[in-house]
Amino acid sequence: MSEAIIRVEALGKLYRIGARQERYYTLRDTLTEALTRPFSKLSCLLGCNGVSPTISESAFIWALRDVSFEIKRGEVTGIIGRNGAGKSTLLKILSRITEPTTGFAELHGRVGSLLEVGTGFHPELTGRENIYLNGAFLGMKRAEIQRRFDEIVAFAEVERFVDTPVKHYSSGMYVRLAFGVAAHLEPEILLVDEVLAVGDADFQKKCLGKMGDVAAAGRTVLFVSHNMSAIEQLCPRALLFGHGHLVEQATTTEVLKHYLSDATASPDGNFDLAEHPARSREHLPAIRHLTLRSSNIHPDHIFYPDDTLIAEVTVVPPKPIRDPRVALAIEDCFGRRIMTLASYFQSDRLPDIDSPRRITCILPRLNLGSGRYLVSLSVCSKYDVIDGLHNAAWFEVGWRNNYGNGEPYQPFYGPIIAQSTWTTQDAPFA
Repeated sequence: MSEAIIRVEALGKLYRIGARQERYYTLRDTLTEALTRPFSKLSCLLGCNGVSPTISESAFIWALRDVSFEIKRGEVTGIIGRNGAGKSTLLKILSRITEPTTGFAELHGRVGSLLEVGTGFHPELTGRENIYLNGAFLGMKRAEIQRRFDEIVAFAEVERFVDTPVKHYSSGMYVRLAFGVAAHLEPEILLVDEVLAVGDADFQKKCLGKMGDVAAAGRTVLFVSHNMSAIEQLCPRALLFGHGHLVEQATTTEVLKHYLSDATASPDGNFDLAEHPARSREHLPAIRHLTLRSSNIHPDHIFYPDDTLIAEVTVVPPKPIRDPRVALAIEDCFGRRIMTLASYFQSDRLPDIDSPRRITCILPRLNLGSGRYLVSLSVCSKYDVIDGLHNAAWFEVGWRNNYGNGEPYQPFYGPIIAQSTWTTQDAPFA
């Protein structure tokens, strides 16, 4: 059996809530803190489950708590969970950006990480200089970096700007170069956070392909993403985090079913989304409520392929939304996109939203096969995402002899049920 290249044991990370009061440190303060830190950590652990007994426990939050797992050499593992589940904190500890409060993590090999735009880059240095600097951080010799230099620059598509300070790069250029460095400088362990969302669709596809190449070369990859399709495509195994705890570690299929089953279910088709856990901290709570119904008057959560789907989204704008763009995505039980219904697909645009509004979307015929489906929602202005909810709600599609001839539905037919007409006629036989 392959040995563990990453071993995490009882790992925990405690943060204090609220603004930090800055203070001026003298040399004496610094030396005193360095000498007393081991004892303060010990008293912290013995005092109140990691919280100092003199300070209220409500003033702290455990970003990670008692996390243990092993990753074998050559494994490609997905890390999934809601916002605030502890995924990024874990990768920061593994990358040695931050120290754990409890427990430990062992990594046996050279680590390349891509955690957020700009991590590891010096803004005053050029792209060329940052490539060599990052290679040096990885312990590579100049000749090794030079051998991969042209490949990195070509992958990042920054040939014209390689001798420009990276502080002048756009976020897309930044992340392209950062990923090119992380993936091409041959780390034994590659840690990748959701930062790929910065790039355009073509570059994301290129990055996923490169990560597949890295995995095929036998290197170890930990991949954090909200893109369930990418997780399913790249990762045979996954870890599910929730509220700082490791909830499950199993095959990706099993973990995705567990994770996506947490989407809001409703017995009557009414979904309260004001406090939905899938909302990013960066978004304002503009999407407050979703109602699903067919052509019947009453809301419902069970539909049939020939039903009309009516989705009513209540939006309470935190500020006026100019040129609003509202979209509803329907995904399968693994989070793979089936269809997108968007206000900006029609010629008549929605009016500006200055006050609470109920926005109605009508799909005349659902045309979905039997199964369970996810709904994701977003509200944007012309230039900004105001609010967005991945995996906001579930609904079911049943089967009631929709072909009219008693033919049962089979899952391998696919999720879309299209109406078609078949006829026959005599044909000459050559």
